[in-house]
Amino acid sequence: MPTVCIMERKKYVIFTAGGSGTRMGSDTPKQFLTLDGIPVLQRSITAFVDACPDVKVVCVLPEAHFATWKNLCSEYSFDIPQAMVKGGFTRFHSVKNALSRVPDGAIVAVHDGVRPLVGKALIREMFSRMEECRALIPVVPVTDTLKSLERRPDGTLVRSAEPDPDRSRIFGAQTPQMFLSEELKAAYRQPFDLSFTDDASVADRYGIPLSFIEGERKNLKITTPEDLETAESYLLLDRLRRG
Repeated sequence: MPTVCIMERKKYVIFTAGGSGTRMGSDTPKQFLTLDGIPVLQRSITAFVDACPDVKVVCVLPEAHFATWKNLCSEYSFDIPQAMVKGGFTRFHSVKNALSRVPDGAIVAVHDGVRPLVGKALIREMFSRMEECRALIPVVPVTDTLKSLERRPDGTLVRSAEPDPDRSRIFGAQTPQMFLSEELKAAYRQPFDLSFTDDASVADRYGIPLSFIEGERKNLKITTPEDLETAESYLLLDRLRRG
């Protein structure tokens, strides 16, 4: 366990926004699309800075879109200081690149740049919980009935020989995922593996004990046009509740 006191640690957040957004069906990468008149990535960053004004921001972007993001920041008068890092071949390589901009002795959060509705209270609670955790992952219960299936070469789905999973024990992982920076950096020195689907899986393989916290249903990841419509609906409901 690191000897640096958690209370002395600075806060960093890495936004993974290196995707091309092919599932969105748009020429514009999804992180640059507008959600209720504001770029998705801007909303994600603002949520963190509003929750923790002292947090340091690192953005992972496709190198070809550095200028796109700079122009959007200028257009929307978005002047929060941030370091921009070139995205890698996979999410693993993108986060590894970004960690080079994070010092040891910090708490580092890794957040999907296309989860713009993350709650400020959740962000604050997670940073607070990091006083006693080495890794903290938000999760939400799976509500759908689960089926164990196999896909045939022709694309059809058939029953698997495996029993159906027990829904009560299955949870979906969200971001932000928080870690002690020196431990996450060490974990990312492992060779890449296809099983590394998020930062928690990298940390777990390295032996970092994971803690969990209840996430938020509205903290959805925007990957399709339907997700964007759902996010718009959440914002509309928030306005109606506020009157």
